Amino acid sequence: MNAVNIRSTGILLRPDSRRVLVRPFISSNPERVGHIIARAMAPGEEEVAERLELLRADFSDRHIDIESAWRRHFALVRGHLGGTPVTPARQLYIGALFSGEYALESAALFNPSIVPHPDQQDVREGALRFVLSLRSTGEGHISSIAFRSGIIQPDSTITIDGHPTRVSAPDIVENPSYRKAMFQQKLKEMGVDNRWSRRILAALGDDFTHEELRQTMHADPGEGRRREVDRTRECMNWLAHSNYEVHFPPSVALSQRIIFPVSSNESNGIEDARFVRFVEDDGTAFYYATYTAYNGRAILPQLLETPDFRNFRVRTLNGNAVQNKGMALFPRRIGGRFAMVSRQDDENLFLMMSDNPHFWNDPQLLAVPRQPWELVKIGNCGSPIETDRGWLLLTHGVGPMRRYCMGAVLLDLEDPSRVIGALEHPLLEPTGENREGYVPNVVYSCGALAHHGALILPYALSDTSSTIGIVDLAELLDALQLH
Repeated sequence: MNAVNIRSTGILLRPDSRRVLVRPFISSNPERVGHIIARAMAPGEEEVAERLELLRADFSDRHIDIESAWRRHFALVRGHLGGTPVTPARQLYIGALFSGEYALESAALFNPSIVPHPDQQDVREGALRFVLSLRSTGEGHISSIAFRSGIIQPDSTITIDGHPTRVSAPDIVENPSYRKAMFQQKLKEMGVDNRWSRRILAALGDDFTHEELRQTMHADPGEGRRREVDRTRECMNWLAHSNYEVHFPPSVALSQRIIFPVSSNESNGIEDARFVRFVEDDGTAFYYATYTAYNGRAILPQLLETPDFRNFRVRTLNGNAVQNKGMALFPRRIGGRFAMVSRQDDENLFLMMSDNPHFWNDPQLLAVPRQPWELVKIGNCGSPIETDRGWLLLTHGVGPMRRYCMGAVLLDLEDPSRVIGALEHPLLEPTGENREGYVPNVVYSCGALAHHGALILPYALSDTSSTIGIVDLAELLDALQLH
């Protein structure tokens, strides 16, 4: 039973296997890498040039700048040449031998979130340009973040801008900076706050670069407990690599930008980014996204920060409450503090408050499974949305047969720990064709937005594709306040 009407827009975003990225294709066996390089060194320069031209003809139209990828991948195996000089053409050819295409969306395009676009120039009055983020999944179930853009008209008509098939990963900032206080706090949580780590940090400034950290650790090999120092060095390197920065050139359109896993802790996927436009008390706006980093064995909640969807900083989240999946930041401070909805125990909803968006402790129980369609567990479907009647929090509930439905609760504006309304029946449930897909019987969202009295609700269909629905906001709030 659905007491709230959801209007279909007819929009359906399907996976597009033509969207491919160039990734390293390098054997873990050094001997085999050496054999490939030896074979690449055998032909003469003229033959190498001919082979390279064939590769350009075959692949250049599929990528924005494929030769940059070949150069990067040549650099990864350059050490196997033992100092042998190599011409630029042969470098490109060797790089191509250690490259391969990865179809980013070959399996799925799902779990969307939506936020206002940072650029609202030339948008008619009453309309809104938006950014839609999606989880794209390809071979091996490796997930990345893809983007689309579009316009919501005053009457809630929605158009999605076209998306080119050629995509681009961002440039990685080679020498990112870190804040000492945050770095030290995370080392404490990791259990490696010891005499050697404190000495290393004491030799660094309040803000330091990755290279400064590397040089300082190299200059101080430590003494005494060798195993402890080695473990601490490994953890400090892991922490540094887990906090990184990337940026896209202005020439790369939003829908061409792909945030693909960079650090080891997200090597098997960047999952379920929940974007939110955060407005500070002085009116300045910034975008955050919480996401789940997955390395094939363990998950780790992380924070993505961007002012413009071109420049991104990835930061580890800290504190005893940083556990499990599904953390969603409120879009402004409440009582001068940051607020976050979470699910530490993989079962119930919690509320957290903090003075710093990077540190979260002491979660407070907010809601527990109550209805038949959510008795296995509940979670959020994105950041709370501020309305004149309270904070609208979209939820998901898992019930019998691992069936995912979407619901909603209403939280008090001044005290969001107070639940003042909840739907008895699902707002949205998997039915008909919508229940079929990579993971059947699932409807899911990572974030909606309110616009001109309507709730713009993007959601995924059984972990395969995505669509957008429209909900009358007043109707939904009325239904919530009845319960």
